[in-house]
Amino acid sequence: MNATTQQFLNNSLGTRTTIDDVIEDLEFLDDWEERYAYIIDLGKQLPAFPDDQRTEANYVHGCQSQVWLIHHLDEDSGKLFLLIDSDAMIVRGLAAIILVALNAREPRELLTVDIDELFERLDLFRHISPTRGNGLRAMIAKIRDLAATEVGEQAPSRIS
Repeated sequence: MNATTQQFLNNSLGTRTTIDDVIEDLEFLDDWEERYAYIIDLGKQLPAFPDDQRTEANYVHGCQSQVWLIHHLDEDSGKLFLLIDSDAMIVRGLAAIILVALNAREPRELLTVDIDELFERLDLFRHISPTRGNGLRAMIAKIRDLAATEVGEQAPSRIS
């Protein structure tokens, strides 16, 4: 199955579900066990990822788990739409958070999002393993590279 334009456009993560929604939901939860469960549930909302797109070109290197990422630039809106998938439940949840923060934005806007500040607000890096943190950084770097390619610029330096 190839990814259709509709699969990209119908993804609610980053369009109907916003980062403010996720922040509010996480702040409501009392402890990190509940927050992990929420993040895993968020990952269950990822749209189906086309099997034929699980290729080396779409593979995100630097992740402990297997992660694939594809994109579509919508010519009408000028927005970059993303699909991500992983073989690990928690990584699927982290990918969903990335989509909520970065999906359906113009490429130039993606290059200016302060993702460090966002992850600081979510307190994610203190509560995930260093290898998961590296995977999160790798996903962000690949998205920034895609956005930079779309606008003909070099991607900004990697997040710390």
